Amino acid sequence: MANGYMGRLLFVDLTKGTLEQEPLPDELGRDFLGGYGLGARILYERMKPGVDPLGPDNMLGFVTGPLTGTPALGSGRYTVVGKSPLTGAWADSNSGGDFGPYLKASGFDAVFFTGASPTPAYLFIDEGKPEIRDAADLWGCDTLGTDDVLRERHGHRDTRVACIGRGGEKQTLIASVINDKGRAAGRTGLGAVMGSKKLKAIAVKGTMRVQVADEAAAGRVRTEFLPRINPSGQLLSDYGTAGLVEGLAEVGDSPVRNWSGSYPADFPTIERIAGDSVIGQQRRKYACWRCAMACGGHMKAAPGRLEESHKPEYETLSMAGSNCLNDDLESIIRLNDLCNAHGLDSISMGAIIAFAIECYENEIITADDTGGLELRWGDGKAIAALAEKITLREGIGDLLADGVMRAAEKLGRGADAFAVHSHGQELPAHDPRFAPALAVIYRMDAAPGRHTHGGAGWRMGDSFMTDTRASKFDSEGFGELHRKGMAMVHAVSSAGICLFAYGSYPIQFFTDSLEAVTRRAHSVDDCVLIGERIATIRHLFNLREGLNPLEFEMNPRPIGVPPLTEGRSAGVTVDARALVQDYLRFMDWDEETTVPGQSKLEQLGLAGLVND
Repeated sequence: MANGYMGRLLFVDLTKGTLEQEPLPDELGRDFLGGYGLGARILYERMKPGVDPLGPDNMLGFVTGPLTGTPALGSGRYTVVGKSPLTGAWADSNSGGDFGPYLKASGFDAVFFTGASPTPAYLFIDEGKPEIRDAADLWGCDTLGTDDVLRERHGHRDTRVACIGRGGEKQTLIASVINDKGRAAGRTGLGAVMGSKKLKAIAVKGTMRVQVADEAAAGRVRTEFLPRINPSGQLLSDYGTAGLVEGLAEVGDSPVRNWSGSYPADFPTIERIAGDSVIGQQRRKYACWRCAMACGGHMKAAPGRLEESHKPEYETLSMAGSNCLNDDLESIIRLNDLCNAHGLDSISMGAIIAFAIECYENEIITADDTGGLELRWGDGKAIAALAEKITLREGIGDLLADGVMRAAEKLGRGADAFAVHSHGQELPAHDPRFAPALAVIYRMDAAPGRHTHGGAGWRMGDSFMTDTRASKFDSEGFGELHRKGMAMVHAVSSAGICLFAYGSYPIQFFTDSLEAVTRRAHSVDDCVLIGERIATIRHLFNLREGLNPLEFEMNPRPIGVPPLTEGRSAGVTVDARALVQDYLRFMDWDEETTVPGQSKLEQLGLAGLVND
């Protein structure tokens, strides 16, 4: 197999210490593209339901797409997949940087791990030759030190590393996987799965080229669409996601005061943690693999910062900023550094701290619990200090480190009212009261509580996403829009393309790139069908685990229960049930059990898989 694919999968049994290579079947690339589409198909077939997410039978995958490492715009992505220890549901977490293209350059489209090593280990792949190596000397190192040691050991130029830090080693349920010292597969707790397997890192070294069906055409597509970046993409290029902070707060998309407040009434100083303020602290720009947008950045040296401090993203700036009423930018940079160095999800970190502050305000948590640390809204020093306690699992940090749902269960006394999550996953910094489709995504996506899985609102205005409803809150007609928007995002992400590129260039850059690289023509409708197939196989994974998303616990604050009294979303309560029901009808999923109809499974070519 070629044309966008290396054609090989690697299966590693860490218990037995064995490595087996298999060819990538052509039909899997055709039907699921790659990325988490491929990952879901492999895990559904090869992993038993009901396994302990932190046990040896959980399968952990590192997967790329056919466009990863090709001339396509935004083609630097890879995804980590498995069963989430945070939610018990399907898990996928996407990251940029260089690791994904280098994984392919080392000879493999994907690597899957089962079992658990008796001692710390890492996987090294050298030009297509994999080997399990001892990592005893790396256990206890942070992600930066691990990256340095392995690149020094195996060749700095051609080696890239994905690894865990303290968070994964301690199996903290908000642990992430870090590559390139600051790019994170951050959500769903898959860093804890690596820790449970005693898998410290994957180091990949390779110079193999991804075979492209038509190199000249792929280059022409890149050249044609590169100057056609839209204003949103240009903003990202100029500022990174820090450029979104002020604008999204103004329209009501950013959570304030643990989702109970509003801008500007409760947080009038948003500019202190936004655009120009952040860029003023930036030392130089950072780009993922061959990306012209270069939305990342490294921060200037300052006391308390990492030597290679990465610019905090919108999510971190909002969750540790407006959501905590915190306009102390330095404290947010420090929190971001802690999460990158020790491998923790900065979105969940901000949510947990806001939860803890509100519990402290309501005397559910006291100064005795915190070791004398006073948790107050807007106190940047206290926020950074609590982040460090969570990182170390020290004192109150140990109780908070596994997320707001579990912390609320342990605390009791009404703490669950302040725990904003969906089925255990802390919500990101995007508000359903502004974008009602999020109320469906947060509950119904196979990886709950996530904003990066599309839906109505993505690419609205394109011919395939025309919204004729009188209001974005209307449920009639919502389901078809949401199905298309969700499916396209699944196709784009599984192909290995960054969602920032997807949102910044005309959609034809994606379909034209797929054809140039794979030699298969892909219309938008073809991509929607593939994306719906990916959504459905992920959903089948959860159904087989006994999970019905209609039964997921989700804090009602983000849908406006009770409604806000000030701000752009004052008085708004989203009729989430009506939106969900319209979506289920268009997906042909049962409106009570959410089981897909037989005709839908046949249409998607999945009927033969469903024997349970």
